[in-house]
Amino acid sequence: MRNVYRSLLMPMLLLVFVGLTAQNQSHLKEQSKESIQNLIWHVKALHPDGYTLDVKAFDDKGVMYDVKAMQDSTQSYLMDVKAFHGDNQLPVKVLVSEAEYKPVAAIDENGNVYPIKAIDKNGNFLEVKGVRKSGYIIHIKALGPEGQFYGVKAISTQGKLNDVKGVKMYDKRLEQTLHGVEIHAHVIALPQIQ
Repeated sequence: MRNVYRSLLMPMLLLVFVGLTAQNQSHLKEQSKESIQNLIWHVKALHPDGYTLDVKAFDDKGVMYDVKAMQDSTQSYLMDVKAFHGDNQLPVKVLVSEAEYKPVAAIDENGNVYPIKAIDKNGNFLEVKGVRKSGYIIHIKALGPEGQFYGVKAISTQGKLNDVKGVKMYDKRLEQTLHGVEIHAHVIALPQIQ
């Protein structure tokens, strides 16, 4: 009799285990989709009047592409800033320039440069530039119509705020060359300094 119960119990336990595992995997898939969305932070410029401005990359035809900060699943201290060009994520960099303010742009695999701009509430485009250097950090700002600087931030879906900065690894003008484009600094999002 004990063997009969054992022979009936094992398949039932196996079915329960398989059912729970399938349900758990389905839950994990849904959770991972949600987690992936939570790992993408919006990049915005902050106007002194308290509203945000969209920050986009533009191709030579004027087509706009989203600019986002990508959080690693295990940490949010250093996040890559990317432009979403279809299925591709293009790196965003501060470019080498002799100008006072260094251009910020996304770069594709063919060496095409997509300038980064903020869009104010009237639809005007504001340049996003590296405006000042503090050690190995380049301060990135949107340039207002009268020369004022608007902070550029990464904002999480939970309302956390990180600064968008250029970071240099080397203390020289040229950091690297990427697809034929000279790079001055890498653009990342990092926690605000208290």
